[in-house]
Amino acid sequence: MPLTNKHKLNPTKWVILHADYLFNYTISRVSNHDIAKDLVQDTFFAALKAKDNFQGKASERTWLIAILKRKIIDYYRKINSAKGKAEVKMSFYTNGDREGEWIEECVPTNWNNEVEKSIENDELGVALEKCIEDLPEKYAMVFKMKTIQQFETEEICKELEITSSNLWVIIHRARTQLRKCMEESWFKN
Repeated sequence: MPLTNKHKLNPTKWVILHADYLFNYTISRVSNHDIAKDLVQDTFFAALKAKDNFQGKASERTWLIAILKRKIIDYYRKINSAKGKAEVKMSFYTNGDREGEWIEECVPTNWNNEVEKSIENDELGVALEKCIEDLPEKYAMVFKMKTIQQFETEEICKELEITSSNLWVIIHRARTQLRKCMEESWFKN
């Protein structure tokens, strides 16, 4: 079936056009250069295998990022699954009646202030969501599409029928209002 949409794939230029972007996207999520490189490589391989399914509704980069997101999710599922964990034993006590070993995945975590950090992050998230809700509707929509959902500029402009310069003005104003709101609601505490 021929593509009737305007976006087309050009696999011969993927590395040149998209590798750095995909790597930067990945490294911010996995924090390991080798794993990030592997995930980008896996993305290109999966995209080549699925290129006949590309419908041209999204840009090439958006389509590649959608594949990459699934690869990142699969990576985290694998390392967090019971099957993905090696049964490594660690010494916990070396003498006395408590002497023994723990399977690594069952070792008690360090309790330092992780709970406090989690609560603080949750509270920060709620404060940020409230500030986003308080933005004018168009500002909130553009901010979410660009910053949170990571839509491409041209996609947002087409969807909302605005120019790219208008988009960046809206983003700037939204960020300015968000900063002011967060300073008043979160950072004063």
